[in-house]
Amino acid sequence: MADQIFNAALGRVAELYRRVDVSDPANAVLVIVAILTTATDDTLKDMDTLAAIEADGNTAEVANAGYARKVLTDSDIVAFAPDDTNNRVDLDIPDQTWTGVAAAGGAWSDLIICYDPDSTGGADSAIEPLTMHDFIITPDGSDILAQINAAGFYRAS
Repeated sequence: MADQIFNAALGRVAELYRRVDVSDPANAVLVIVAILTTATDDTLKDMDTLAAIEADGNTAEVANAGYARKVLTDSDIVAFAPDDTNNRVDLDIPDQTWTGVAAAGGAWSDLIICYDPDSTGGADSAIEPLTMHDFIITPDGSDILAQINAAGFYRAS
Protein backbone atom coordinates (compact mmCIF):
# COMPACT_ATOMS: atom_id res chain seq x y z
CA MET A 1 0.00 0.00 0.00
CA ALA A 2 0.99 3.61 -0.37
CA ASP A 3 3.43 5.12 2.08
CA GLN A 4 1.58 8.37 1.59
CA ILE A 5 -1.17 9.94 -0.45
CA PHE A 6 -0.61 13.43 -1.83
CA ASN A 7 -2.96 16.03 -0.31
CA ALA A 8 -4.45 17.01 -3.69
CA ALA A 9 -5.36 13.35 -4.30
CA LEU A 10 -6.98 12.63 -0.93
CA GLY A 11 -10.37 11.10 -1.59
CA ARG A 12 -9.71 11.03 -5.37
CA VAL A 13 -7.29 8.16 -6.05
CA ALA A 14 -10.02 5.59 -6.73
CA GLU A 15 -11.93 8.07 -8.90
CA LEU A 16 -8.89 8.88 -11.05
CA TYR A 17 -7.88 5.21 -11.32
CA ARG A 18 -11.40 4.39 -12.52
CA ARG A 19 -11.20 7.17 -15.12
CA VAL A 20 -8.11 5.49 -16.58
CA ASP A 21 -9.87 2.12 -16.48
CA VAL A 22 -12.87 3.39 -18.46
CA SER A 23 -10.81 5.67 -20.76
CA ASP A 24 -12.58 8.87 -19.68
CA PRO A 25 -10.96 10.93 -21.03
CA ALA A 26 -9.63 8.75 -23.83
CA ASN A 27 -5.95 9.55 -23.24
CA ALA A 28 -5.98 9.25 -19.42
CA VAL A 29 -3.13 7.13 -18.02
CA LEU A 30 -1.29 6.33 -14.82
CA VAL A 31 2.38 7.29 -14.83
CA ILE A 32 5.03 5.74 -12.57
CA VAL A 33 7.97 8.03 -11.83
CA ALA A 34 11.13 7.16 -9.87
CA ILE A 35 12.73 9.92 -7.84
CA LEU A 36 15.65 10.54 -5.55
CA THR A 37 14.74 12.91 -2.74
CA THR A 38 15.97 14.13 0.59
CA ALA A 39 12.81 16.20 1.09
CA THR A 40 10.51 15.12 3.90
CA ASP A 41 7.35 13.21 3.06
CA ASP A 42 5.41 16.09 4.59
CA THR A 43 7.03 18.56 2.18
CA LEU A 44 6.30 16.42 -0.87
CA LYS A 45 2.75 15.62 0.25
CA ASP A 46 1.81 19.28 -0.26
CA MET A 47 2.86 19.35 -3.93
CA ASP A 48 -0.02 19.25 -6.40
CA THR A 49 1.74 18.41 -9.68
CA LEU A 50 4.68 16.38 -10.90
CA ALA A 51 6.25 19.66 -12.08
CA ALA A 52 6.09 21.01 -8.51
CA ILE A 53 7.82 17.89 -7.18
CA GLU A 54 10.56 18.20 -9.80
CA ALA A 55 11.00 21.89 -8.95
CA ASP A 56 11.77 21.03 -5.32
CA GLY A 57 15.49 21.63 -4.74
CA ASN A 58 15.84 18.37 -2.80
CA THR A 59 14.10 16.16 -5.35
CA ALA A 60 14.85 14.98 -8.89
CA GLU A 61 13.52 12.35 -11.24
CA VAL A 62 16.18 9.69 -11.67
CA ALA A 63 18.31 9.83 -14.81
CA ASN A 64 19.88 6.39 -15.05
CA ALA A 65 20.29 4.80 -18.48
CA GLY A 66 17.65 2.08 -18.67
CA TYR A 67 15.11 4.13 -16.72
CA ALA A 68 12.01 5.61 -18.30
CA ARG A 69 8.67 6.53 -16.84
CA LYS A 70 6.13 3.73 -16.97
CA VAL A 71 2.82 4.67 -18.59
CA LEU A 72 -0.17 2.45 -17.80
CA THR A 73 -3.29 2.60 -19.94
CA ASP A 74 -6.68 1.03 -19.27
CA SER A 75 -5.49 -2.28 -20.71
CA ASP A 76 -2.46 -2.35 -18.37
CA ILE A 77 -4.27 -1.96 -15.07
CA VAL A 78 -6.51 -4.29 -13.11
CA ALA A 79 -10.19 -3.57 -13.72
CA PHE A 80 -11.82 -1.29 -11.17
CA ALA A 81 -13.94 -3.54 -8.94
CA PRO A 82 -15.27 -2.59 -5.50
CA ASP A 83 -14.98 -5.34 -2.89
CA ASP A 84 -18.55 -5.38 -1.57
CA THR A 85 -17.79 -8.19 0.88
CA ASN A 86 -15.12 -6.17 2.69
CA ASN A 87 -16.62 -2.74 1.88
CA ARG A 88 -13.52 -1.33 0.23
CA VAL A 89 -11.77 -0.78 -3.08
CA ASP A 90 -8.26 -2.13 -3.64
CA LEU A 91 -6.43 -0.67 -6.64
CA ASP A 92 -3.76 -2.80 -8.23
CA ILE A 93 -1.25 -2.46 -11.03
CA PRO A 94 1.14 -5.06 -12.40
CA ASP A 95 4.68 -5.34 -11.09
CA GLN A 96 7.01 -3.07 -13.06
CA THR A 97 10.44 -3.93 -14.49
CA TRP A 98 13.16 -1.60 -15.73
CA THR A 99 15.75 -3.51 -17.74
CA GLY A 100 19.52 -3.07 -17.33
CA VAL A 101 19.43 0.11 -15.26
CA ALA A 102 22.90 1.67 -15.15
CA ALA A 103 24.58 2.62 -11.89
CA ALA A 104 25.54 6.00 -13.35
CA GLY A 105 22.78 8.38 -12.39
CA GLY A 106 22.60 7.38 -8.75
CA ALA A 107 20.21 5.84 -6.29
CA TRP A 108 16.42 5.82 -6.19
CA SER A 109 14.38 6.61 -3.08
CA ASP A 110 10.70 6.54 -4.08
CA LEU A 111 8.18 5.66 -6.75
CA ILE A 112 5.30 8.03 -7.40
CA ILE A 113 2.11 6.87 -9.08
CA CYS A 114 0.51 9.77 -10.92
CA TYR A 115 -2.59 10.51 -12.97
CA ASP A 116 -2.21 12.15 -16.37
CA PRO A 117 -5.57 13.18 -17.90
CA ASP A 118 -4.04 13.54 -21.38
CA SER A 119 -1.00 11.46 -22.22
CA THR A 120 -0.61 13.35 -25.49
CA GLY A 121 -0.18 16.69 -23.69
CA GLY A 122 3.32 16.09 -22.38
CA ALA A 123 3.25 18.68 -19.57
CA ASP A 124 4.37 17.63 -16.09
CA SER A 125 2.30 20.53 -14.77
CA ALA A 126 -0.82 18.57 -15.81
CA ILE A 127 0.26 15.32 -14.12
CA GLU A 128 -1.20 14.86 -10.63
CA PRO A 129 0.74 12.78 -8.08
CA LEU A 130 -1.50 10.28 -6.29
CA THR A 131 0.60 8.01 -4.09
CA MET A 132 4.25 7.71 -3.09
CA HIS A 133 6.00 4.48 -2.17
CA ASP A 134 9.43 4.05 -0.58
CA PHE A 135 11.65 2.34 -3.13
CA ILE A 136 15.24 2.53 -1.96
CA ILE A 137 17.56 0.96 -4.50
CA THR A 138 20.97 1.56 -5.98
CA PRO A 139 21.05 0.53 -9.65
CA ASP A 140 24.00 -1.65 -10.68
CA GLY A 141 23.29 -2.47 -14.33
CA SER A 142 20.85 -5.27 -13.61
CA ASP A 143 17.07 -5.26 -13.94
CA ILE A 144 14.99 -3.46 -11.33
CA LEU A 145 11.65 -4.95 -10.30
CA ALA A 146 9.04 -2.94 -8.43
CA GLN A 147 6.91 -5.62 -6.85
CA ILE A 148 3.49 -4.19 -6.09
CA ASN A 149 1.85 -5.31 -2.85
CA ALA A 150 -0.48 -8.28 -3.40
CA ALA A 151 -3.34 -6.18 -2.01
CA GLY A 152 -2.56 -3.39 -4.49
CA PHE A 153 -0.94 0.03 -4.32
CA TYR A 154 -3.93 1.78 -2.73
CA ARG A 155 -6.97 0.93 -0.61
CA ALA A 156 -10.06 3.07 -0.11
CA SER A 157 -12.35 2.06 2.72
